Amino acid sequence: MNAPDSSNALAARSELPDLMQTLGSQAKTASALMARAPSAIKNKALAGLAALLRSQIAPLQAANTLDLQRATAAGLAGPMLDRLKLEAKTLETVALGCEQLAAMPDVIGEIIGMKQQPSGIRVGQMRVPIGVFGMIYESRPNVTIEAASLAIKSGNACILRGGSEAIESNRALTALVQQALTQAGLPADAVQLVPTTDREAVGLLITMPQYVDVIIPRGGKGLIERISRDAKVPVIKHLDGNCHVYVDDPCDIAMAVSVADNAKTQKYSPCNASEGLLVARGVAAEFLPKIGAIYAAKGVEMRCDPEAQAMLAKLPGAKVRSATEQDWYEEYLAPVISIKVVADVDEAIGHINKYSSHHTDAILTRDHMHAQRFLREVDSASVMVNASTRFADGFEFGLGAEIGISTDKFHARGPVGIEGLTSLKYVVLGQGQVRS
Repeated sequence: MNAPDSSNALAARSELPDLMQTLGSQAKTASALMARAPSAIKNKALAGLAALLRSQIAPLQAANTLDLQRATAAGLAGPMLDRLKLEAKTLETVALGCEQLAAMPDVIGEIIGMKQQPSGIRVGQMRVPIGVFGMIYESRPNVTIEAASLAIKSGNACILRGGSEAIESNRALTALVQQALTQAGLPADAVQLVPTTDREAVGLLITMPQYVDVIIPRGGKGLIERISRDAKVPVIKHLDGNCHVYVDDPCDIAMAVSVADNAKTQKYSPCNASEGLLVARGVAAEFLPKIGAIYAAKGVEMRCDPEAQAMLAKLPGAKVRSATEQDWYEEYLAPVISIKVVADVDEAIGHINKYSSHHTDAILTRDHMHAQRFLREVDSASVMVNASTRFADGFEFGLGAEIGISTDKFHARGPVGIEGLTSLKYVVLGQGQVRS
């Protein structure tokens, strides 16, 4: 019984380089057509995709059920199962994202900064598509639509490689994307899904600079570290999401409790959920018992420094333990949070810049100067005042969708939307000038 399966697997692997070359060649050809596609046609494809997502909820969820059943049987952890689900609400969110993108101005071809030089020439920059991006992601099948819709709007082509646990969902979603592209008169190959779950496909995709212009990994730290190490193509990435909420002195205590609760417990699995809570000493005695009672009721384990532990340990039902040094660095993606009492905004900023992953951090304050210092000095891709870290999202930022979050400082930073998938080239307009 094993020999034919093994033989088939070896045959499939030997064919994999040809498959990836074909996908790359098709994407490159499609990217040229996408780059010159009129805005109205791209918007037609996006509107068509939104309509298909709404009309095909039952078939999409049937495909998703196959993935969920297989993942459950394989013992996939709770947060990963949560990311895998294609709920009606999730599908409506990505459909709205498509419509939001369609309604946004088309930045492709936009010329900025045009200035006349002493020679008489005028020099500016034009925004153009990157070309072909490769997207490698785990679990979340909604990323298939987010990536595809952004590729369409930005005039790019993309090659998608989702996690093996979501293969049926991703196949069903990609089929709808290609249907919407074809109906709008655009090349179906503008959005392609790697059809195999063989991990070797990733190794090939990230080493094809002749076809792929940038790689965007979205998943666990191990995946992103591997891609960053092995890729021969530029990578837009973030390794993890160790996000913080800092409760300042002075602050609106009721608001701070509400935001700190939402930032941690609204959903545990996303990378923008808060993993660390810093509290100014001047408000700790009033604030900590209130947020601690909420966390205790929701089963959130609190890993505390001695000062916070003393204020929280006696709360009924509270799961409180001493924090280790590693806890300050940790991305839990679970009902666990680290808590530390700090002297002031200076200590909070210092702690965040030392331990955070430079993803998203928030201050809750009534002091305008403290807020301004936090915005300027916290070295993160998204910095917030009096708002939940859960808003660090392309849809919530009005980008229509996001391809991921970048904690890099070059090219793109924060939620990567349309502009993050474009490049600028210099354009020069003259009237026969020659250089003397």
